[in-house]
Amino acid sequence: MGKDDDLKLAEMGYKPELQRNFSLFSILGVGFGLTNSWFGISASLINGISSGGPLLIVYGIIIIAFMATCIAITLSEMSSAMPNSGGQYYWTTVLAPKKHAPFLSYLCGAFAWAGAIFTSVSMAMTIAQHVVGMYTLNTEGFVWTKWQVFVAYELINIVVFLFNCYAKWLPRLSQMALYTSIFSFVVIMITVLVCSRGNYQTPDFVFTQFHNNTGWASSGIAFIVGLINPNWCFSCLDCATHMAEEVPEPERVIPIAIMTTVAMGFCTSFPFVIAMFFCIRNLDDIYASNTGVPILDIFYQALQHRAGALCLETLIVLTAFGCTIASHTWQARLAWSFARDNGFPCSNWLSKVNHRLGVPINAHFMSCVVVGILGVLYLATDTAYNAMCTGCIIFLLLSYIVPTICLLAKKRNIKTGPFWLGPLGAFANVVVIAWTIFAVVFFSFPSVMPVTAGNMNYVSVVVAIYMIYCLIFWSSWGRKHFMKSNPEHVTNIEGSDILSPSQSHANNDVIHGTSISDDEGIAKKA
Repeated sequence: MGKDDDLKLAEMGYKPELQRNFSLFSILGVGFGLTNSWFGISASLINGISSGGPLLIVYGIIIIAFMATCIAITLSEMSSAMPNSGGQYYWTTVLAPKKHAPFLSYLCGAFAWAGAIFTSVSMAMTIAQHVVGMYTLNTEGFVWTKWQVFVAYELINIVVFLFNCYAKWLPRLSQMALYTSIFSFVVIMITVLVCSRGNYQTPDFVFTQFHNNTGWASSGIAFIVGLINPNWCFSCLDCATHMAEEVPEPERVIPIAIMTTVAMGFCTSFPFVIAMFFCIRNLDDIYASNTGVPILDIFYQALQHRAGALCLETLIVLTAFGCTIASHTWQARLAWSFARDNGFPCSNWLSKVNHRLGVPINAHFMSCVVVGILGVLYLATDTAYNAMCTGCIIFLLLSYIVPTICLLAKKRNIKTGPFWLGPLGAFANVVVIAWTIFAVVFFSFPSVMPVTAGNMNYVSVVVAIYMIYCLIFWSSWGRKHFMKSNPEHVTNIEGSDILSPSQSHANNDVIHGTSISDDEGIAKKA
């Protein structure tokens, strides 16, 4: 089966360079291990609980789970038809009009990589904040400062980089991350509910009371801005698509992993937040806490025991490490595949795979350096963490919308894979486009009012600066080199002449089943 998969990849114009040592379960471990919705809700609770309290997050999960399902359907259909580590930017290459395909594909890939980077940034910052918060709870009179969180962030980035430097242990790590997440979910749920017995909040507190502590006069705006919290915990759904060249039968396995990730995410996050919110004893104390980690304060209120709360928080941190390892696995593959198509400066160096380690080590190193540099943003603004989570969401949504629009422009007339939902898929495509436009606008609003230089939402500035970089890179170098044939990554298999990526797009024969004409100068398979 692996040989057949490599032949299919070669038909797309690419040389098989990574080992197919992931199974469905280990791919699910990477996918759910990264998205990990129940953990994401608890980790980024600080972004949502002040925008509407428990009500916002409970109903926000339902809203975002629906949006995530539509995104998952859209990604699953395209990954089933076109399994490739490039994911959404490769799909754009095939689906977009020939005249605009190179630029749209480049822009899509640039957005996808930026989204992966901001995911890694937000994940590492989450661990740093939680570790410092644990120390704060355990040490009377201690007041944490930003530089302490920043130092912890950089150390975590280095440790996670090292975990991703050897391919053979990654499948096992991803499975361990999945086990850790499920174990932590069960232990935390049972412990908090049992220890809070007799002190539960009322259903009215959880389901009907709206708490707006943002400064926004409009509760509607506060609610929308607060959706960043549940949206972050259902982001990164394209993660599995970028592992397509490391798993057998990717056209079948990848869609299963994506759809299962969303289903598991909702089935864990929804009961988890309801259980946690019923166990809150004093919401005002959580708002006023000096730990900066609301879920830790919920544990402390429920257990009334510092050591017990720290033990449960340790499970959160261990789960977070699994998420961050998966995030770096994802961003390294995405950076490598983008460099393989000359999407970066120094692409020849970034696209090399270390065959002894079995990983694209140069691309991984470069991405981790960028993650380390972006940590400086945390020192610059009081709302930096919120901006990091928002950057993850916006960049990824922008990368999804490009191939989705191209797919609809073709009236979904493509050679489909095993996963194809027909009219339901078309509905999901429309929802993805509408939600992206809505989210990009409203998630750029400030999270608190009145706005100052210290609490402004700088994500719009980050997106604008990144767009300027993309346009400069494209006009100066990318338009001449992006998606052009790179002999190092194109090969012959069993004597076949393999199409280059640009030639593969010119024909679209893999997707549309059209014949390849000799007068176009395109090589045929022998």
